[in-house]
Amino acid sequence: MTETMNRFNDICPIPDSNVRETIERLIANSYFRRATEAFVKPLSWEQFTAVMSQCRTKDDFQRYIIYPAMKQLIAKTTADMSGAGWENIPEGIGTLFISNHRDIVLDAAFLNMLMIDKEKPTTEIAIGDNLLIYPWIEELVRLNKSFIVKRGVSVRQMLEVSKHLSEYIYDTVNRRAQPAWIAQREGRAKDSNDKTQVSLLKMLTLHNSSDPAKALQDLHIVPLSISYELDPCDYLKAKEFQLKRDNPGHKKTEADDIENMHTGIMGFKGRVTFRFGTCIDQAIREIPAATGRNELLEQVASIIDREIYRNYTFFPFNYVAYDLMTDTGRFSSQYTDEDVSKFNAYLQKQIEKINIANRDDDFLRVKMTEMYGNTVKNHLEA
Repeated sequence: MTETMNRFNDICPIPDSNVRETIERLIANSYFRRATEAFVKPLSWEQFTAVMSQCRTKDDFQRYIIYPAMKQLIAKTTADMSGAGWENIPEGIGTLFISNHRDIVLDAAFLNMLMIDKEKPTTEIAIGDNLLIYPWIEELVRLNKSFIVKRGVSVRQMLEVSKHLSEYIYDTVNRRAQPAWIAQREGRAKDSNDKTQVSLLKMLTLHNSSDPAKALQDLHIVPLSISYELDPCDYLKAKEFQLKRDNPGHKKTEADDIENMHTGIMGFKGRVTFRFGTCIDQAIREIPAATGRNELLEQVASIIDREIYRNYTFFPFNYVAYDLMTDTGRFSSQYTDEDVSKFNAYLQKQIEKINIANRDDDFLRVKMTEMYGNTVKNHLEA
């Protein structure tokens, strides 16, 4: 482990030997206190930091600090949280979970709550350095078993940075037999049209670029489908669609990222389901050996996408949205007239939260409908 930490100390989670001093720095940081104090109630700050000070390892920190806080959050912001397809996780080896991406912060956090409940090892979590707005956030996420994906680098540095990350993920999954999680693409699919980026798979093969098929098999990839009944950030995503439509050069600000994170964490999500698909090792073996690198990566991306689409969980709003998108009644047996009224009222309530010049309600309604209907569309195609 020490060798790994020395080689990858710029991106890896904090080593257990440094947990205690990291916690001391966080407790002394007024910004950390300001951001955290409301989450830890009914504990007082003194009670919370006393428990935090007892943690000696990252697993301690997850079990005694993150787990209770997340359980409280889950109780407040979801109607139900469940996992399925546990039998698809290979036993006795490391695994790389590749999933669709719904929430900036919570996708991996919820996954690890389910892992703890099942008495399985928690995953190491890929997180982009664009979200590490303050130094204390980087310390906090690395304490919570996150490893850093460097995005703010020059084109010249990108290959070196990507190879370093690839070697770290291989070391984690294959040599240390630890599970890891990474989203199928950089950033969330704003319209829920989930597609695995070929560039992600290319990065994952760089630890053994001469044999990309073996490089991917060595990671024992398990596609994971994440389904939220409601997306608290749907109106923020729709707002971004209109801003980009009206001004193609529009870029999100740091304040926008913070608003998305806060809304995603605190907003109501309804029912949430994580469903593990089948490990794709065998599917990769079946790709002809003569297949070129680029075509191989395209085929593997399609394999992952099909598994994710196949394993979505659907709720009445998804079926209503699909039928509205396609102007059909294909799934009318899956919802009631009341569900249609609720969906339309929900969209209007979300649109009312959008405060921009020349707000285009019809456009925003279409974009939000797509967010809820595209998962059904992709499931049917798979």
